[in-house]
Amino acid sequence: MQGLHDFVPTHLKAAYINLLLQVGFDTIDFGSFVSPKAIPQMRDTAEVLAQLELGETRSKLLAIVANVRGAETAATHPEISYLGFPFSLSETFQQRNTNSSMAQSMETVKQLLDTCDRSGKRAVIYLSMGFGNPYGDPWSVQLVADWAGRLTAAGASILSLADTTGISQPAQISELLPLLIGNFPETEIGLHLHATAQQRQAKIRAAFEAGCTRFDSALKGFGGCPMAADDLTGNIATEAVLQHLNEHNMLPPLNMEKWQEAMNYSPAIFR
Repeated sequence: MQGLHDFVPTHLKAAYINLLLQVGFDTIDFGSFVSPKAIPQMRDTAEVLAQLELGETRSKLLAIVANVRGAETAATHPEISYLGFPFSLSETFQQRNTNSSMAQSMETVKQLLDTCDRSGKRAVIYLSMGFGNPYGDPWSVQLVADWAGRLTAAGASILSLADTTGISQPAQISELLPLLIGNFPETEIGLHLHATAQQRQAKIRAAFEAGCTRFDSALKGFGGCPMAADDLTGNIATEAVLQHLNEHNMLPPLNMEKWQEAMNYSPAIFR
């Protein structure tokens, strides 16, 4: 929702997320503790959290943070299991996204990990621009592996390779994901891909064939990154992921009635 121009009322956000919480997904990325000036849509994340019905869901909650202050605020909420931090492999995008350099953001990661340790939470570090960038900043497979190594050495136990602007190719996914899984066997490696409707099936197939077990998606492919100006490349559509898993007899136990309710409710949010 973060890129939507019109503010979505808090009660509508909560009602939508409450439907998703009943489906049975492992984790719901429900909000962001970030500057309301930078992302006005997320200014009510704490209020949304207060309206979530968590008594009968098995889903865990993840909140995005962009700095130490946001992490410390998020850590005060016992309902949250994961704090997600976007660490860009592009110096230009790190400045655009968090107003800090890669070196400064590495220090933020270390403080985030410490905050998570103290509060009983886990950090999810997104390797933003993980498949290249549109700014001309250096990128290579070795650079991805090197930064993944630095982050795991600092204590990160979950890395999510993120294709922030949808430029990844299936061949890259097939190369990078097994490399990271092999190099860091104690680390959970995930994927956060963006794609056009024409690209997503090939990317989904490549991801699961490469051994992906943690996969981010969004209902109907809504969303994108407002800091990256990728209006045409939304998130991977959850229904496309579910279709792939069903076709390969890998579909987890989900409440598909609640999933359909969420699908039907979504136009109230994404107008």
